[in-house]
Amino acid sequence: MIAKIGHGASITGALKYNLQKVLQENGTILFLNRMSENTRGKYSLRELTRSFDPYLAANRRTENPAVHISLNPDPRDRVSDGQYVKMAEAYMREMGYGDQPYAVFKHTDIGRTHIHIVSTCVARDGRKISDSYEKRRSMKACRKLEEMYGLKPSGEKKSDDSGLRLKPVDWQSGDVKSQIAAVVRHLPRYYRYQSLGAYNALLSLFNITAEPVSSESFGRPRKGLTYFALKEGTKVGRPFKSSLFGRHAGLAALEAHYARSGEAMKEGPHRKALRGLILPLMDTAKDLESFKGHLIRSGVSTVVLRNDQGRIYGMTFVDHDSRMVWNGSMLGRECSANAFNELWNGHTQLAKEGGTVMEEVTELRQDQDRGDLPLEVLGSLGAILSGFFAGDGASDYGEHQVPEHLKRKRKKKK
Repeated sequence: MIAKIGHGASITGALKYNLQKVLQENGTILFLNRMSENTRGKYSLRELTRSFDPYLAANRRTENPAVHISLNPDPRDRVSDGQYVKMAEAYMREMGYGDQPYAVFKHTDIGRTHIHIVSTCVARDGRKISDSYEKRRSMKACRKLEEMYGLKPSGEKKSDDSGLRLKPVDWQSGDVKSQIAAVVRHLPRYYRYQSLGAYNALLSLFNITAEPVSSESFGRPRKGLTYFALKEGTKVGRPFKSSLFGRHAGLAALEAHYARSGEAMKEGPHRKALRGLILPLMDTAKDLESFKGHLIRSGVSTVVLRNDQGRIYGMTFVDHDSRMVWNGSMLGRECSANAFNELWNGHTQLAKEGGTVMEEVTELRQDQDRGDLPLEVLGSLGAILSGFFAGDGASDYGEHQVPEHLKRKRKKKK
């Protein structure tokens, strides 16, 4: 089990974040400790914050009185609501918050059930509860809970793909921001890619795309990046600024990543090995779909870009074994988009009805093999991804480590 602890200035913000999950039917209030309860079982934001008022009023000088904790069992663990409550109580006692007011929320919106706990580190007398060695004490508490409830240790390697963390974004299921965050914060840590096009090819496997934006601030040009959810290759919903997902998702960090990737991809046998896989298939596969199917069974995803006439103008290969993203032309002229277009001409079929030409219109369609997705269903790719995303410690889990409203605010320079 993994615990994540965030400290912030606003208890109201932390409670509002969790209540929003409840209102969206993606969460429930499991337990209230030393907080006022009602007979309805439903609570407003003000009803919940009222229990913290005496503690905040007594606060002497703690700048960040809010504590927001998430407890994340392994997705394969089966934990009842009653067990979640007992786990929360035991954890809070171990961390020194047993006598504090706190609310326990269960979240179910990102494909794994987990709990959030909102409390305050200000005691009733106004003093701050010590957070010395917090991480060490938290890890110790988690190990105790794993033993007590027979949970799988967080470092245990998985033998199957049932605990897959990464999932394609489903914009209709809500909370698109969290879904995108669950993907984009992992990719730079695990994959090598040398351009925005290659990055977008990788993102497209998870129904995400990134676009550069430019603006002017105080007479100076500024460049940035925005992220969108995709539905069948088409942007849906509103854009999200890269700053919402941390520095690693921004343009500057990506450009630095491109340079590092370029150096790494020059070395090793990976380019040659991928060419050796692709070239024979170009001779034996009956069509492009068959070609992509053979590659995905070998752990390689293919992203094909077509124009509105159906012509292939981009081929990108995502090798999940080496964790490298290759543009076709990087593998040689034989693997370029032109070569594939000549081999399997993808022109849109035209049909005449009543003397008029009927054409299937696709605007820069990303011709992904929908059989590749969803990842939790596909055995081969799912096993590949789950194998290296599974045992990577706390940062594996799909939500932000600290929700946006709990980030420490920087003091502005005067």
